[in-house]
Amino acid sequence: MAFLQVNVYSNVLEMEVMLNVILPQQTKKRLGTNTKGATEDIAVLYLLHGMQGNHSVWARRTSIERYVSGMEMAVIMPSTDLGWYTDTTYDMNYWTFISEELPVICHELFPQLTTKREKTFAAGLSMGGYGAMKLGLRHPERFAAVASLSGALALAESVDNLLEIRGKVYWEGIFGPLDEIKGSENDLIYLISQQKIKTAPRFFITCGTEDALYPANTYAMKKMQEQGLMVTFEDGPGEHDWAFWDQWIQRVLAWINE
Repeated sequence: MAFLQVNVYSNVLEMEVMLNVILPQQTKKRLGTNTKGATEDIAVLYLLHGMQGNHSVWARRTSIERYVSGMEMAVIMPSTDLGWYTDTTYDMNYWTFISEELPVICHELFPQLTTKREKTFAAGLSMGGYGAMKLGLRHPERFAAVASLSGALALAESVDNLLEIRGKVYWEGIFGPLDEIKGSENDLIYLISQQKIKTAPRFFITCGTEDALYPANTYAMKKMQEQGLMVTFEDGPGEHDWAFWDQWIQRVLAWINE
């Protein structure tokens, strides 16, 4: 595998942004892991970070490069600061960047990446789990499957919990008035209720049973089931930490390839 650290300019954000990218590369090693190369139509996984992370955190805290070795899959790991994958009220359009501009940039720089829905995936942890689900729910025509690890999946149902994490000014800078999140395009539960079964991607939700977000994850899962969506829910012992995410990203990768 090749591991690239990429600096690009975002016209949407009007600033330099950073990506880490894992690309399949054919290698033959005396020691280590041999990998297969691919020159076209490579499957792609957009892997999103949480609140305290950036483009580098998945590679630093897990063995994601080793886990995708031999899968003929590219992994795109962008940085979106603390913007919650949302076009914020403070005029930073992180949603437009991640959903519209980033795929164009990646296909321009790496033309071997697939353009096929059935080989395009998204996943993320915590805030990134929210972002990945948002991608799948708002653009089901682009993603075959999306996965959330310990995701913040019920923001509008738990405003008081948000205020325990950061102040009201921060959250309203992201979403606007907090009482207006519910029923908006930033409310995953609302987006679930609008989803059509025939066009929806597959969904995977996992969360540690000791995680404070566990009730939100089971709630979102039940709403998906009620809507008739294809959702896999799996849990296990664990908290909101990298020990859990390093273990479960391996299960997510296996699920993607099922």
